Amino acid sequence: MDLRISERLCALLERPEDSICLAEAALLVAESQYPGLDVEDYLARIDGYARELRERLGDESGDTERLGSLNQYLFQELGFAPDPDNYYDPRNSFLNEVLERRRGIPLSLSILYIAVGRRLGLDLRGVSFPGHFLVKCPVDGGIVVLDPYFGGLSLSLEDLQKRLRDARIGEVSRAIVSELLVSAPPREVLVRMLRNLKGIYLEAGQMGEALAVLEWIVPLAPGEHAELRDRGVVYQELECFRAALADFERYIALEPGAADAEVIRGRIVEMQKLAARLN
Repeated sequence: MDLRISERLCALLERPEDSICLAEAALLVAESQYPGLDVEDYLARIDGYARELRERLGDESGDTERLGSLNQYLFQELGFAPDPDNYYDPRNSFLNEVLERRRGIPLSLSILYIAVGRRLGLDLRGVSFPGHFLVKCPVDGGIVVLDPYFGGLSLSLEDLQKRLRDARIGEVSRAIVSELLVSAPPREVLVRMLRNLKGIYLEAGQMGEALAVLEWIVPLAPGEHAELRDRGVVYQELECFRAALADFERYIALEPGAADAEVIRGRIVEMQKLAARLN
C-alpha cells in the first residue's frame, strides 16, 4: 500500500462526514491500482459536470428540478449506464474507469451521482440497501429514493418492498424498509466498494489483486475481523506463510469463539510448520 495515498485517504475520512468527498476517496483507492492516476484531473471532470448543470439551471431551481436535470445530463446526454454483460469487470468498480468508459455498477454510479449532485447543492446520501446500492435525497418535506443504476429512477415504498420481497422470499413490512434506508457513512460506502472488488478478484483467482484490496479493507474496517482471516487465507495462497500465520493468530485472539475457529487453528498449526522451514 502506498503510504502517501493511505495518509491522504485517512486524513480525508477523518473530516466531518458532510465534508467528505466520496469521489475523492474512491479515486485515491483507484490510484493505488493505477499508478500515476491524476486524482485532481478526475475531480475536475466531476466539477465540470456540476458547473455545466449549474449554468443551465440557474439559482432559482428547486431540488426536484435539479434531480431531473441531473438524471437527464448524466444518463441521457453523457450516457453513463450499467454494464450488465460485464457486471463483474473490476473496471466497473474503479471510479476513474467509470468516468472514462461511462459504465458502472450500482455503487460506482451512485458515488458519481452523489458527487455531482452534492456540487449542485442536493443533500444526496448513499443507502446500503440489501443487494443494490441506492441514493436518497430530502425533497419537499419528504424523502425520494433513487437508483442511479437505472438512470436515477425514483423508487416508491412499494418498489422497495418488492425488491426486498424478491430477495428475501417473503413479505416485508414498511417499517423494515424504512430501517434499511438509513444513510451509509462514507467509510462504509468505501468498504462496500472494496468488498465488491475483493469478491471479484477471489472468484477470478487473482490473489495478488485480492491482497491489495484487503490491505485497504483491514485498516478501514477494524471491527470486521473476518477480513483479517480472509487476508490470512490470501497470504497462505500466495505462500506468504509468516504473514498468514500472523493474521490467523490475530483473528483467533479477537474471535476465539468464531464458528470457524477450529478450522483456523488447524491453519495456524500448518503455517507454524511451514514458517519454521523458512528459518
